[in-house]
Amino acid sequence: MNTKPFTSGLSENAVMITRVTDRQWHALDDDLVVGRGHAEHRPDGRLFVSIDAWHDATFDRLAEAMLAELPAPLYTVVDEADIELTAGWRRAGFTIRRREWEYAVPTDPRVTGLEAVLPPSVTIVPAGQADESLLRAVDRAIRDEVEATVGWQSMPAEVIPRLEGDTVVDPSKYAVAAAPDRYLGLIRVVPANRPRIGLLAVRAGEQRRGIARALLAHALGTLHSSGFAAAWTEVHESNQAASALFEGVGARPISSNLELVR
Repeated sequence: MNTKPFTSGLSENAVMITRVTDRQWHALDDDLVVGRGHAEHRPDGRLFVSIDAWHDATFDRLAEAMLAELPAPLYTVVDEADIELTAGWRRAGFTIRRREWEYAVPTDPRVTGLEAVLPPSVTIVPAGQADESLLRAVDRAIRDEVEATVGWQSMPAEVIPRLEGDTVVDPSKYAVAAAPDRYLGLIRVVPANRPRIGLLAVRAGEQRRGIARALLAHALGTLHSSGFAAAWTEVHESNQAASALFEGVGARPISSNLELVR
């Protein structure tokens, strides 16, 4: 544990920045916690930081202490509408790396216009019924294809913990598009209070056949039957194909997140 005193103006006493664990910091004003900083490795190995503080001075000193002790590069994610938080990270030397749009996606087929029209020789295997070995094979193949082109880090940020090398955490969350001998694409939906489409992807050689649209039709139809009026998803601003697919079914952008890097 280490502490660094400084005068914050919050009280007559000096505020202390304390590293309470390996990746957690507290700002203390007369033994009252007035700010917290945290660092964590995402599944892709990148180190993300966050700070929760009421005052700019506290934020800046927490950032100063954390950046002095953590290895670069460092990343953080902020709601673009949070101007003060974004400004705080910019003062700490962070710059915008990427922007993701968050979409609200209607589920009612009368709104989306989606019909479960499948390409020839393709069937949809519902979530929880996929063959696990074939599911892992298509997931690995798609990730390798993305990594070889635009890079997996261009995909929406994923924060689900997973074992080393295991990218399919819960096979029950995936529906797949199946050919007789292999899977061609997949969609992952987490049906919580706010159902989220975390991944929709198709093998490179099978794209532009309507497979992604069929997977989306299946997933949204299932959610609609379960009583959900909308789902949510994130799309990287450079992914024009994904934006066109979701906007084509009536999805609307409701916010944007910025990934910053230092």
